[in-house]
Amino acid sequence: MAQAMFRPRRLREKALLRRLVRETRLSVDDLVYPVFAVHGRGVREPIASMPGQVRMSIDELQKEAKDAAGMGIPALLLFGLPEDKDPRGSEAYAEDGIVQQAVRAVKDTVSDLLVVTDVCLCQYTSHGHCGVVEQGSVRNDATLELLARVAVSHAEAGADMVAPSDMMDGRVGAIREALDEGGFVDTPIMAYSAKYASAFYGPFREAADSTPQFGDRRSYQMDPANGVEAMREIALDLDEGADIIMVKPALPYLDVVSRAKAEFGVPLAAYSVSGEYAMIKAAAQLGWLDEKRVMIEALTAIRRAGADIVITYFAKDAARLLEHGER
Repeated sequence: MAQAMFRPRRLREKALLRRLVRETRLSVDDLVYPVFAVHGRGVREPIASMPGQVRMSIDELQKEAKDAAGMGIPALLLFGLPEDKDPRGSEAYAEDGIVQQAVRAVKDTVSDLLVVTDVCLCQYTSHGHCGVVEQGSVRNDATLELLARVAVSHAEAGADMVAPSDMMDGRVGAIREALDEGGFVDTPIMAYSAKYASAFYGPFREAADSTPQFGDRRSYQMDPANGVEAMREIALDLDEGADIIMVKPALPYLDVVSRAKAEFGVPLAAYSVSGEYAMIKAAAQLGWLDEKRVMIEALTAIRRAGADIVITYFAKDAARLLEHGER
């Protein structure tokens, strides 16, 4: 009797068969939606380099939060743009800062929607760097106290989780200690553990008005050529008390995502950044790509690589498709 020939195509013939044997599932439960809050009322200011994304005043953000929660999106990642900037980014840790106000408003509006806050100084400093600048250089240890103050102020406002993105050495430990001392022992930290000095952040810097006024961020964000170093950064953050680790960007660093998941086996987020979003949007507008299919394929690839959480500006678009089973 002739040996049976295995034909992989047998399980690809019908859509329902493909669904039955699908290895990676993309769900709305995996998504975190980044949003930008600004002062004022009735503000929905389009971000030119990120079609479909806007800067929102708090009243508009409340509406957006209701929409996101209604779609089943579990969390927002909140960024804020201050009214005024100074060398120490003081609005970042002010009780009435834009993020602090936004957190309180969102939690009052949709109490069961998770609000994750970005902990950094770059949007708030007059020089645009993520830490204290002295003699033309970003000072690591002088920055830690300010980052800890930012995180505590967010927790006091009601943030469900804080996410330090500055890439200062020791910041997770400093934030964990400050949160614990402030009575926020149960507030988790999602650390931007492997955050690369990437050119894919360009549209975000327009959105958040956070372009450095001198130099760049390569002295503290990671060299895109390094992978082993990312594992060391992640290990340090976990030792200091990080509850969730993150790789940023996502698509150009899927190897880092996969390796981090394999080596550490802890909850892992990947941030599909503004440049990834903008490229898909631009190509789709030119008719070069099918936006919906490429979006789902890209987000699924991030999950396939090992990310448990996908932070994406496509969150609402993806939620709509996933709700109706369009894959």
